[in-house]
Amino acid sequence: MTNSTTRRRFLASSAILAGSLALPIRAMAQDGPIKLGTLTPLTGAGGPYGPVMADTVKAVVDGVNAAGGVLGRQIEVVSEDDQTNPEAGVRAARKLIDVDGVSAIMGTWASSVTTAVAPLCWESGTMLTTVSGADSITLLPHEGYIVRTQPNTILQGQKFGEFTVELGAGKVFFMSPQTPFADSQFSEITKVVEAAGGSTEKLIYDDKKPSYRSEVDEMMAFGPDVVVLGGYMPDTTVLLKDIYRAGYEGKMLAFAYSVNQKLVDALPAEVVEGIYTIAPSPAEGSAAYKALTELTGIASPDPYTTQIFDQVNMVILAIAAAGDASGTAIRDAFRTVSQGDGKPVHTALEGLEALAAGEAVNYDGASGPCDFTAEGDILDCQFRYEQVKDGAFTLLKIA
Repeated sequence: MTNSTTRRRFLASSAILAGSLALPIRAMAQDGPIKLGTLTPLTGAGGPYGPVMADTVKAVVDGVNAAGGVLGRQIEVVSEDDQTNPEAGVRAARKLIDVDGVSAIMGTWASSVTTAVAPLCWESGTMLTTVSGADSITLLPHEGYIVRTQPNTILQGQKFGEFTVELGAGKVFFMSPQTPFADSQFSEITKVVEAAGGSTEKLIYDDKKPSYRSEVDEMMAFGPDVVVLGGYMPDTTVLLKDIYRAGYEGKMLAFAYSVNQKLVDALPAEVVEGIYTIAPSPAEGSAAYKALTELTGIASPDPYTTQIFDQVNMVILAIAAAGDASGTAIRDAFRTVSQGDGKPVHTALEGLEALAAGEAVNYDGASGPCDFTAEGDILDCQFRYEQVKDGAFTLLKIA
């Protein structure tokens, strides 16, 4: 589906959804729109995901605006491209905060971008919701202004390690650029593999190199049963070609965001055949997941789309519950609407109706239960395991 087609379907679906559920909204004596920002990778390594993420936020907001807005005001979404680059992300975040005056920034994708942008947010009292997984992010002194829907890399590393053991690995080789999560992921993989009697080795590479032949030679010398690929799509594309040329016949495991359908379509079938991938799994079958698919027209939205759908719904509900659109108010009310004993709701429209009736709400999302630790980490998440077979992804399990 092209981005333009997706946008048209979003807008049409938003109008239908809004028209089907009109609801009373509490008025507030303020003028002008409530401004919310998206900072997603419209270009760069995260480019396959950022445009649809931004469009999803706009679709949710269009539906809420058509139903009357929140606190008697319309919501305006300002979308910026972080280019999957920390410097570009900081420039864009400064614009969103200082020029546009947004009260929340949603959807930062790369951990390096989130780490660079985060201080601007907590210093300005701007809420930041992210899909980044590096453990270091929620260890920052963010004063509650960061919440992430992506499982941290401790949990992800455990899942990678467990799956390599399940694949029968005695020796695991980890190859990755120097990302904020590389060391912690490798550490968790190692704990699991060594507990099962195996061994691991790590190699950190320059993600801008045109060839990784020397790195692949080092990997081959280790003799791994499983190679774990920890990079992004551009460098992983080059790396896979060199691994194939080296004649490696073992198993490979990667993040689903790097080995995706775009990568599979771009490489010869023999290069990618049999690769395993892991990704946090959306809550398929949930009411929120169904609402998202109906709103966007996307039959199988990726994990980042489900997560940013949940983020914007929770931000809107926090504004309504607080009676205030400031970033501090969103921070203070975020868990009030996302966890607890309130009425289960699955969209902002459903939650706004309940709040207007004086009911407490508990948002349950398309990405899973949206319950968070005090540090801002998601408490629970399922994972999706797939394998490339004949040029397509085959689901192995969700667990």
